Amino acid sequence: LHDLERKILCSLPEIEHWFRNQWQEHTPPFYGSVDLRNAGFKLAPVDMNLFPGGFNNLNPDFHPLCVQAAMMALEGFCPDARRLLLIPENHTRNLFYLQNVSAIARILRQAGIVVRIGTINPEITQPTRFDLPDGGCLTLEPVLREGNRVKLADFDPCVVVLNNDLSAGIPTLLQGIDQTLLPPLQAGWAVRRKTRHFAAYDEVVNDFASLIGIDPWVINPYFSGVSGLDFHAREGEQQLADTVSDMLAKIRVKYAEHGIDEQPFVIVKADAGTYGMGVMSVKSPDDVLGLNRKQRNKMSVVKEGLEVSEVIVQEGVPTFEQINAAVAEPVIYMIDRFVVGGFYRVHTGRGPDENLNAPGMHFVPLAFATPSNTPDCDGSPDCQANRFYSYGVVAR
Repeated sequence: LHDLERKILCSLPEIEHWFRNQWQEHTPPFYGSVDLRNAGFKLAPVDMNLFPGGFNNLNPDFHPLCVQAAMMALEGFCPDARRLLLIPENHTRNLFYLQNVSAIARILRQAGIVVRIGTINPEITQPTRFDLPDGGCLTLEPVLREGNRVKLADFDPCVVVLNNDLSAGIPTLLQGIDQTLLPPLQAGWAVRRKTRHFAAYDEVVNDFASLIGIDPWVINPYFSGVSGLDFHAREGEQQLADTVSDMLAKIRVKYAEHGIDEQPFVIVKADAGTYGMGVMSVKSPDDVLGLNRKQRNKMSVVKEGLEVSEVIVQEGVPTFEQINAAVAEPVIYMIDRFVVGGFYRVHTGRGPDENLNAPGMHFVPLAFATPSNTPDCDGSPDCQANRFYSYGVVAR
């Protein structure tokens, strides 16, 4: 890891120049969060969320950075934006999630925008106030449609920002509207697939790795897709086992090449979906053959009751990071092209080769002492600013 971080730090001017050119050609997402795993020998993203929850878990010192990035993002997408409608997920019982919605609204308001929070939850038919665990409150109002515009009863926005990942499909209410919609509808899980995301990431990584002279594998997990699965009927089980077997063999070769003495494992997860649902850690092809009923139920359905027929089989990246003797993984938050903070996802009941996005997790803000795009180049790779700079580079 020190070698990788040293290479990244030594190549800082080239890296930032490369990013600047990339952002001229490709529009960054409005916002996003990236789950990283730091194995010591490898620092790789394992997931990317385009509708991030968890803004309430960021270090409050970085709030001004979030506001500045939101200003830049809105200027790029809709320069004359004045009024913004924020549409969250439908689950109103999760008050910690609503704290995230409140945090996003606060960032956008301080970026100079009038913000109201609308809901497409059919159960909410009039403005409804929620008191939050942190002492704040927010009001959800039902979203209406008039012609090709969505609005509230007394509020016509120029921009609509989704914090709803559309797992249940794209609602008719949002199709074909005239307003700027961020992120676009095809970013939701109704359309998006993790395998397509990582196929695109492969190309980006190969370009970046040749720029700074590293093996792309150290910042990229192997992956493969399996479709046509039916966990209840046990259809496609053998194909899944064969894919797991091939992946484990491929990882063993790489471990031998790099002198890594670890047992390889893979993560099997739904190709569309979120919240750590439909995920299993696998060390042998036998682990996916003859799953018991509980395991099949766990893998067959994800958020909003979506049936799983496609999975991504991804190289497992163990995490060697710990906080108070509990396993931890960094999650990096971005608005537009800027890293705006992050936190460690920590789980006292899980091991270094397991999914940490599970009930019982808690969050510890990353102690960014300075914005993560200004590393201390004279310090060692273990210096926090330098470690977080590397995290920010891989996330971007």
